[in-house]
Amino acid sequence: MISLAEKRIFKVFGAFCLIILTGCELLPLAASPIVVSGAGGGVAYTFTNIAYKTVSYPVKQVESSLRAAFKKMDIKETSEAASDGAVTIKAKTKKLDITIELEKVTPKTTRIKVDAKDGLFFKDKATATEIITQTEKALEDNGR
Repeated sequence: MISLAEKRIFKVFGAFCLIILTGCELLPLAASPIVVSGAGGGVAYTFTNIAYKTVSYPVKQVESSLRAAFKKMDIKETSEAASDGAVTIKAKTKKLDITIELEKVTPKTTRIKVDAKDGLFFKDKATATEIITQTEKALEDNGR
């Protein structure tokens, strides 16, 4: 028969193993998506640390402004693929592989998703957020 103290030890040990073995990924799940303040509102993140935001502009206009943001940030575009209502753009810096998806929500609304990877395991949320912020600034500047 297992004592009450042993049961508690097993529970604590189990919780400890769960957190350690998952790399603390379970902790943010309860809080995701997390909203971070930025220009013009917040940028949200999926639990896999992909930044996203929906803007009230058509896909073509967002795509043009994204390229202006790339130029300002000195990010090099490597490829583009278009499908039904969506555009996927890949870009590269010295340390990052960046994938941006522009998804048509309505004819005048576009969801921007930015995944900035630093190697196999790490994500650069700051750069992903800045790409969205600079794209929004370019949209606002072109709208004047």
